[in-house]
Amino acid sequence: MTDENAESVEARVLPTAEFGFPGPLRDRLVGAILAGAKTSTTGLVVDFEHAGDPLPEAGAREAVIDSDGRPVAITELTDVRVVPLADVELEHVVAEGEGHTSVAQWRANHERFWHSPEMRAALDDPGFTVDDTTRVVLQRFRLVADLR
Repeated sequence: MTDENAESVEARVLPTAEFGFPGPLRDRLVGAILAGAKTSTTGLVVDFEHAGDPLPEAGAREAVIDSDGRPVAITELTDVRVVPLADVELEHVVAEGEGHTSVAQWRANHERFWHSPEMRAALDDPGFTVDDTTRVVLQRFRLVADLR
């Protein structure tokens, strides 16, 4: 079995990592991961809890899926921290690879996503909002394999 085939097999058995919702946002985020520009991401603790999923742990590998649900990469978590939203640092923001140059800019963009109808529907909470105390999951990762 070639390395490429082994990675494809691994991707089929790994938990999936979904960045945003399918569509242009996911396509941009996955592209940034594959380009090496995106090495961190932020999730909501409430989202993991609502889905009944455990919080991620450093060392875990995930198959990154594209908008069509196909595995396109394998990543490995290198660091996971849970902090209040108010404590997100600029270093993490920049590592998200989305071009934000300030925490305020990053937060405004993420609040638009977290307050979107899609996210509120995913959480089954039409009035969901975040504030400084909202617990977020800061995840750092490295690209292990590009499966394209």
